[in-house]
Amino acid sequence: MPRSQIRRAPLERARTCDALLAVGPEADTLCEGWTAHDLAAHLWIRENELLTSSGAFIPALHDRLQARTDELKRQWPFEELVERFRQGPPRRSLFALPGADEAANDTELLIHGMDVRRPNGLPEPDRDPEFQPWAWSKLSRVASFLVRGNPVPIVLEWRGRPDHAVRIGKGNRIVTVIGEPSELLLYAFGRRAAADVRLVGLESAVAEALGRDPRR
Repeated sequence: MPRSQIRRAPLERARTCDALLAVGPEADTLCEGWTAHDLAAHLWIRENELLTSSGAFIPALHDRLQARTDELKRQWPFEELVERFRQGPPRRSLFALPGADEAANDTELLIHGMDVRRPNGLPEPDRDPEFQPWAWSKLSRVASFLVRGNPVPIVLEWRGRPDHAVRIGKGNRIVTVIGEPSELLLYAFGRRAAADVRLVGLESAVAEALGRDPRR
């Protein structure tokens, strides 16, 4: 299969499932307060119970989501839950519509795989030559949305390729975040301390870009 035809969502789904099984249900993740078991439940609910999953961003449904997450963790052993998610979205799911899995899950599952591997010392998998260009194309489309509201202007720059840079925000206290596109995605998705990136700028601005109080 030509590299340009690689479907990222199924690939990252398999890698995320492999990582979940490797670390076990009680392992930490980069998702604050979530174990690997919590993350597996989130992934399954997201594809199978869309209304329930909206509790992640609709406060009125948060308790419903938490209750369903706890119920699901009791309903199936961790390994079975992971394997059910590995099978992909069911036919009745919106994610099963043509093109929906790739559009909605390629980046989502890349990040969640890193959520599992990074805090547990698992290495990142070998990547094909088109992976970083693909990650850059994703980053360039979503960066302004993900990093909006940052207290200082941010420039996301592909390491070794300064002509590939995306600026978000206005002002003079610019912080340049330099890394491979996949690591810049991890940073943009809020996993800033875990991302393998270098921040360049005023010390106080860098602290703010990392979410730290610059006075401490």
